[in-house]
Amino acid sequence: MQIFQYSLRRLLYLIPVMLGVSFLVFFLFNVVAGDPTPLLLGKNASAAQVAELREQLGLNKSFLAQYLDIVKSAFTFDFGRSWATQQQISDIISQRAWPSLTLTLPAFLISSILSILISLVVSFYRGKGLDISIRVLCIALMSISSLVYIIIGQKFLAAEWELFEISGYEEGFPYFVPYIILPVIIWVVLSLGPDIRFFRTVILDEVYQDYVRTARAKGLSEKVIFLRHVLRNAMVPMITYFVIQLPFLIMGSLLLENYFDIPGLGSEVVRAANSNDFPVLKAFSILFSVAYIVFNLITDILYAVVDPRIKLQ
Repeated sequence: MQIFQYSLRRLLYLIPVMLGVSFLVFFLFNVVAGDPTPLLLGKNASAAQVAELREQLGLNKSFLAQYLDIVKSAFTFDFGRSWATQQQISDIISQRAWPSLTLTLPAFLISSILSILISLVVSFYRGKGLDISIRVLCIALMSISSLVYIIIGQKFLAAEWELFEISGYEEGFPYFVPYIILPVIIWVVLSLGPDIRFFRTVILDEVYQDYVRTARAKGLSEKVIFLRHVLRNAMVPMITYFVIQLPFLIMGSLLLENYFDIPGLGSEVVRAANSNDFPVLKAFSILFSVAYIVFNLITDILYAVVDPRIKLQ
């Protein structure tokens, strides 16, 4: 009952937050960006063509009316049509969400599991050669640009050695699998460095707590202490770290989708930005804000599930 009341109260907080997000989106795209008709029609367009296009796009309305349209779309998820393709934006999102998830979800799961396992090992052998070597490797992985991994992967692993597909995508399982293997590997390599460093710090913060000394005094083995006590108490910051990344998974990976020609949400954002397709950019801005708020609510609820000492208020 407490969780239900807390969730309902937080969902009501969504209303003023979405009003604020809608205003920021309106200010950026309708006020700061200015009139997009010269970009869409070109410099040689006549005044009649500009006026006609402004009427079609709803730009001849007052600023208040345009703002109310954005507010309405934020609560109904009816974002209208793309300026570039004239396709319903809701259809674009539904079509491109699956290719994004086929890339981001397995990559996220693999990198998360590997990071936690490696972090537990290096924390168990803290201060020793294995721990120092992996920390140095993490820093090295983080110091290299993501573009370097993409270029090396496509040039050597895909083009020259022919171990993976260079780019492309096919709908349906298992046809898309060969096309996502290399992007998933690159995602995992990019994620391991920061993830391991973060999880190692979180785990070591728990290792030096008083309850761990008490458990050792009772004769519990280090493995039991790590798996039953340390890992469970470290789950609260880990949950925060994981859940905050989930909206990015849903919205896709801009760089990987663009370079590997995967028709996901990330590549759609790049296309919309290149073609000044403001309705699509507005829709993605609002959707990301909603997803971020909802997943923050889920994070707070999971806190209470993992650690009963945390009270939802």
